[in-house]
Amino acid sequence: MLLAAEHFVRAPQWQWYILGYFFFAGLAGGSYVLATLLRRSGDPYDEAAARIAFYISFPTTLVCPFLLTADLGTSWWKFWHMMINVTPGAQGLNFKYWSPMSVGAWALLVFGIFPTVSALEALILDKRVRHPMADALADLLHGGLGRAFNIVGAILGLYIASYTGVLLSVSNQPVWSDTWALGGLFLVSGLSGSAALVTLLARYRPESSYSEARLRQADGYFSALELILLVVFFITVAAAGTVGRTLPWLLLWLVALIGMAAPIVGLARPPRISAGTGAATLATARVDTTVVAILVLVGVLALRAAVIFSAQ
Repeated sequence: MLLAAEHFVRAPQWQWYILGYFFFAGLAGGSYVLATLLRRSGDPYDEAAARIAFYISFPTTLVCPFLLTADLGTSWWKFWHMMINVTPGAQGLNFKYWSPMSVGAWALLVFGIFPTVSALEALILDKRVRHPMADALADLLHGGLGRAFNIVGAILGLYIASYTGVLLSVSNQPVWSDTWALGGLFLVSGLSGSAALVTLLARYRPESSYSEARLRQADGYFSALELILLVVFFITVAAAGTVGRTLPWLLLWLVALIGMAAPIVGLARPPRISAGTGAATLATARVDTTVVAILVLVGVLALRAAVIFSAQ
């Protein structure tokens, strides 16, 4: 027998800033995971695309704390209190392992070290930073230490990409707390958006074109899993009796579905270059890739907007 959850707390009344945080957190974590997978795939030709993903992860991580702070409005100091205990006689770090919000804030802070170092390393390897200390850092991250660093960062990236969905699930809001699928849904959505963004930016780095087919394929698989989890989301919410709250946001759900469907269709119909029409076909394939990537990114944003505002 399925029982609907009893909801007894006021809606958080989040602003659009929090939507930006959820969107960029997914891209930050997803891009770092994707960069690590590309770099550790064993194919050196994937390194160019991996560096693009590391570059993406840095600014998308950097903007997250500012969006969180902006959403707090006049109560910006609450974010500071999440990190530091200012109670007289009990000053110090404020870490509450039993609080998903506290754990998430600290995870974001620690994770920020990894995109920062990896983006700097990418700049050094691209010869855009020239300094003896920079060369020493690149040498330090070459080999086993670098692999371990990337893997730890990727594990944290998985957490960051899924954390926002988990945070909603453990709340007591209708829709959010009525399903267990949000963590996984936001994770694969973030990975899909990251693959799309790397593919979109790869056109500005010719040597990364080697990885484009692999990125499109990965995006298709991520989107297929995302679609499955979205179905699970609606089944669980319907069982709880709160699916009606999602209906006013039907347009957003449709945009999200289009964003999921585009790369899945690409799996069935990969671009081909025919003899004698290679240049024209390649140009068409690039346009198609760009359109699909934009649809995916818009869909990722729409999905988060639909989920967030369905409970408010």
